[in-house]
Amino acid sequence: MIDLHSHILPGVDDGARTVEESVEIARSAVEDGVEVLAATPHVRDDYATSAATMEELVRTTQDALSAAGIPLELRRGGELALDYLPRLEAEEVLRFGLGGNPAYVLLEFPYDGWPLSLERTVAALRADGVTPVLAHPERNPGVQAAPSRLAPFVSEGALVQLTAGSLTGAGGGPARKAARALLDLGLAHLVAGDAHAARVRKARMHEAVGAIADDALARWLTHDVPRAIVDGDALPERPAAQSRRFRLRRQ
Repeated sequence: MIDLHSHILPGVDDGARTVEESVEIARSAVEDGVEVLAATPHVRDDYATSAATMEELVRTTQDALSAAGIPLELRRGGELALDYLPRLEAEEVLRFGLGGNPAYVLLEFPYDGWPLSLERTVAALRADGVTPVLAHPERNPGVQAAPSRLAPFVSEGALVQLTAGSLTGAGGGPARKAARALLDLGLAHLVAGDAHAARVRKARMHEAVGAIADDALARWLTHDVPRAIVDGDALPERPAAQSRRFRLRRQ
């Protein structure tokens, strides 16, 4: 699997605090079946991570993983807050390209309140040839109330990244229901771990794959689409549904 959302870099946000914790997150990811992991530190008011800091920490963390014998490939990235994005120079935004691909950028969908700047931000990024990837919108009450509200943004070219814990139920019932609805509606394109620690707030990628009854869809969400992003290839078509509606396996 390829996981394009993590807080593995040490000491920059609310994820790993030390290199030792970064190593433990990486070890947990490999045990979960992840081969490539994007380091996507928060880029917002409380964690104003710079691209230079992110890039340096990706290098030093990768060195630490190699020294520990952990076969995990780290990729660059960042989780950019919508209200912080206008403060960044265009070159800085590209350096935060998801998985090291400057044609994609991961945007943090807020947990509360509808982001009024979303339409403008998506349009501006698309005009610059950048595809916005919306992180964990299923956690937002506005999306939970009306998942189809994301349809116009997907039509404009945005992608939706669900959190694995939402599919397993670890994120609560409303998030799980919204994630299911987004898959039903064809409005979800990736599943990612959003790991902040090796145990509490861990990735749960393997559990998420196990929760999706459609194996081809699970692979598309956790391998095919993220692989295309990392490699800079065209995004693969969504596989035909095995049944008329998306289902989650009973836990």
